[in-house]
Amino acid sequence: MRCRRAGGFTLLELLVALAIFAVLATIAYGALNSVLTARRQVEAKGERLAALQTALMVMERDVEEAVPRGVRDELGDRQPALLGGGTGTMVLTLTRDGWRNPLGLARSTLQRVAYVVDGGQLRRESWSVLDRAPDTVPYDEVLLDKVTAVDVRFFGADGQWSAFWPPQSTTGQAAALDVPPPRAVEVSLDLSDFGRITRLFRVPG
Repeated sequence: MRCRRAGGFTLLELLVALAIFAVLATIAYGALNSVLTARRQVEAKGERLAALQTALMVMERDVEEAVPRGVRDELGDRQPALLGGGTGTMVLTLTRDGWRNPLGLARSTLQRVAYVVDGGQLRRESWSVLDRAPDTVPYDEVLLDKVTAVDVRFFGADGQWSAFWPPQSTTGQAAALDVPPPRAVEVSLDLSDFGRITRLFRVPG
């Protein structure tokens, strides 16, 4: 009477099976890791793009709500309704209408805002009053980071572009205060990841 061989795997067969399983697991993990990495990159770029779009939307809203109302600064000096350009950190300052007042407070709907570039960030400063006192502190909001530079140009009523507003050709402070607003403002953002982004905003009036 012959003995029947017991069912099962030999040690060699188990080692071969484990080796195949390890190879398949490594391939599967690599594919999954690639998918997750790609997903994180897409989400990060999506969030970055949303932040850029929000910053441009805020700037567009401010410029298209600009009004010809000059202000007095902390020292009591008169400032034009809209000014900008140059090499300083403050690239654009203007008075805008449409400041929301959901609580019905006793205040104006006009607001003074400024765009500042400092430390790789584009920030928006706004004041609760138009004519400021020495102790008036602005509300500072970071709109965008990874900003290497911001350039602005102004399209005047004469059909000419200017890197400053009021134009440098304007003589005297009184004349600068009486300069009508430009027809449009061109803003160029230099970003470390997206390169140069340029937008043209219409000025009312």
